[in-house]
Amino acid sequence: MKETQTVPAPVPRVAVLRLRATAAAAALVTVAAGLGVRAAAGGDVAKYAGDALYTVLIHALVVVLVPRVRPLTAAGAALAFSWAVELAQLTGVPADLARQSTVARLVLGSTFNAPDLLWYGVGAALAWAVHSRLRSGRP
Repeated sequence: MKETQTVPAPVPRVAVLRLRATAAAAALVTVAAGLGVRAAAGGDVAKYAGDALYTVLIHALVVVLVPRVRPLTAAGAALAFSWAVELAQLTGVPADLARQSTVARLVLGSTFNAPDLLWYGVGAALAWAVHSRLRSGRP
């Protein structure tokens, strides 16, 4: 019996641009949410919400770069990146860079904190759920 492979239909350029624009808007909303949480809450709530939102932001940026990416792949990439940044903090390099640059401090952090790894997972799960729902066309 002969197997046939189906080739996915190409996504029209307009659809790709729409996906990128939606993901870019989601990234901006995520940054605004992070700033809002920081302004409205303090302590652990702001810190751990920020961790989750960091991973949501990375997920959105992955979709901007690769609009047809599957939700699980984007979430996995965002989680892997977030974990890599957190684990890099064990080396001290991000702390050195953070002392020299505010941008490096915001992107790379400075101090390893094991619970952050869990909250990055929460953010990846949230981003996956929203992306999956939007991709399926369900409200």
